[in-house]
Amino acid sequence: MQDSSFQHALRPLLDGLLANYPGPLVRWYYTPLMLPFSRHVIAAATVYDCMDELANFRFASPALGPLESQLLAIADMVFTGGFSLFDSKKDRHPHVHLMPSSVDREHFAQARSLLAIPDDMRTIPEPRIGFFGVIDERMDLSLLEHLADVHPDWSLILIGPLAKIEESDLPRRANIHYLGPKRYEQLPSYLKGWEVAIMPFAVNDSTRFISPTKTPEYLAGGRPIVSTRIADVVHQYGEREGVFIADNANTFVAACEQALAFPRESRDWLAQIDAFLLTQSWDITYRRMADLVEKQIDARRWARPLTPWSDSYDFLVVGAGFAGSVLAERMASQCNARVLLIDRRDHIGGNAFDRQDAAGILIHQYGPHIFHTNSDAIVEYLSGFTSWRSYEHRVLASVRDQLVPVPINRNTLNQLYGLSLATDAETAAWFAQRARPASGGRNAEEVVVAAVGRELYELFFQGYTRKQWGIKPSQLDGSVTARIPARTNGDNRYFQDRHQLMPANGYTALFTAMLDHPNIDVALGVEWNEVRQLVSADHVIFTGPIDEYFGHRFGHLPYRSLRFDHQTFDRETFQAVGVINYPHSSVPYTRITEYKHLTGQKASRTSISYEYPSSKGDPYYPMPTAPAQAMYQQYRALSEATAGVTIVGRLATYRYYNMDQVVGQALATFHRLTQERVERLKHKTDRPIAI
Repeated sequence: MQDSSFQHALRPLLDGLLANYPGPLVRWYYTPLMLPFSRHVIAAATVYDCMDELANFRFASPALGPLESQLLAIADMVFTGGFSLFDSKKDRHPHVHLMPSSVDREHFAQARSLLAIPDDMRTIPEPRIGFFGVIDERMDLSLLEHLADVHPDWSLILIGPLAKIEESDLPRRANIHYLGPKRYEQLPSYLKGWEVAIMPFAVNDSTRFISPTKTPEYLAGGRPIVSTRIADVVHQYGEREGVFIADNANTFVAACEQALAFPRESRDWLAQIDAFLLTQSWDITYRRMADLVEKQIDARRWARPLTPWSDSYDFLVVGAGFAGSVLAERMASQCNARVLLIDRRDHIGGNAFDRQDAAGILIHQYGPHIFHTNSDAIVEYLSGFTSWRSYEHRVLASVRDQLVPVPINRNTLNQLYGLSLATDAETAAWFAQRARPASGGRNAEEVVVAAVGRELYELFFQGYTRKQWGIKPSQLDGSVTARIPARTNGDNRYFQDRHQLMPANGYTALFTAMLDHPNIDVALGVEWNEVRQLVSADHVIFTGPIDEYFGHRFGHLPYRSLRFDHQTFDRETFQAVGVINYPHSSVPYTRITEYKHLTGQKASRTSISYEYPSSKGDPYYPMPTAPAQAMYQQYRALSEATAGVTIVGRLATYRYYNMDQVVGQALATFHRLTQERVERLKHKTDRPIAI
């Protein structure tokens, strides 16, 4: 399936099929192998419907694993066909939903009626013990052989196609009858003629994650079941009367003997089965799936290009975070420019993206984002897309078995040391007694020691900074620790900006409103190198890593990444404030965030995230070291000499900016670009352009 010529052949066929389809499109994947020729299709939702662990099957493509990782990265939701699959996927995607095998109860219940037994089975002697389904490497053929040998007086009926095994592999006995594949509507009539239904699966890697649909189908037909110890069968049906689980060939035979003696005509048993299967309806499962997909489509109303993109744009904007989204909005609304905004992730908002988790709590997928600024103009601009909630961020640090305020202030010192400092002057004098002026350069360690002394540096900064950046603080630029100054007053707020706010409905809602413009097309889950080969644009605005744009010509710029462990608890609150820092090196994470403090949401449950710095993963923080800056300057000079591209944003300009600073940079870039390009745009198009 991964042959490149085959993929090239499939893509135009798919495009031709979809060319006249009005949409909205939903990309629904049963296997990751379909991703390479369909990833370019713009859809309102992308679903990974995972029915089995295909990589465990015989002859599985080695591409399955890497492609599944890519599919999980772009899927809006993952459905799993069983409990074992759910457990294996739940930590790999934020929206994994259990959709276990269901049943058309009324269809298979026909096996309890006066249906005629099919001609090709009527003459086979009773008792009949049957199986329907694919006959492949998952079946324990030696178990079947043993069952037939121990009970030559039983007739074993097998219905279904062969797959991945040869006919010569099948055990041949006088009492084993292979009736071949049958149509779905015929299955109840065959089931009627059996006394017992069996699932003789081998217990191995290929069956580790299966959740056989035939289990509820057999029960709906009123037949007792004998199964090998398949995890999902045991989990969902193992305690149910009429279901027998066997661990080996001998116990399988004994279980079949018990099943033959089971009173399958009992009205009480059949009533219990019917009551149970009412909750296992395919109609219910379909409605759950459809509701989730419809909600996703509603949430994606801003992703307007549900048909293929235009061939040409005024601007191709790479990255749907603050920098890219602000520039896309300004160019579209103020210059009447056509803009294609793309992102390799499956959502807008960049690292500010927030979402409701399974508990209904609005969480920040990539860690806490608190908006603060002294700029009235930036607040005024963003207020066009959101209303606000006032929020003053407070952070505590776990130090010496206490939770004390940070940044370090007068309250911190009084609590930590049992002091009674009362004024700014007293606090400043206390700091001055412990400060140790830097003797050489101004690295991150020296900046802190020069301000508050070595003891406080070691308590609050040394371990945290080492964990965050992966190197000694003495190897980092002083700007790293200078961003969080010590204070002489008793202000426990983390920020002191004039405006401290949170978008009332979240950041994703803000971005949704910002990009809701007819001149903006949004494409998600795509790579910019691929897109720029499909469309032409007068100008590229690039907000990703600058070294990536230039193919890492001078080497890979170093970045730090983060890993988040999101958890939900059945309690109203988890901690006293939104964020608690854990500076000590013995704690692997740097901080815990509880999002309800940030959002003001009221709920009986609460969600948190543990934050682990990492050297691997998406780039978050440019490394503030001299060698990294030297390499960046090479890329910067190259970008300034490259026509038709503008580099903007945190990753592109290799600086750690707060959100308001990125917005300010984007607005300034817009004004510069409009002055440079207005005349050219006027000559290029008949559309009116306003500045």
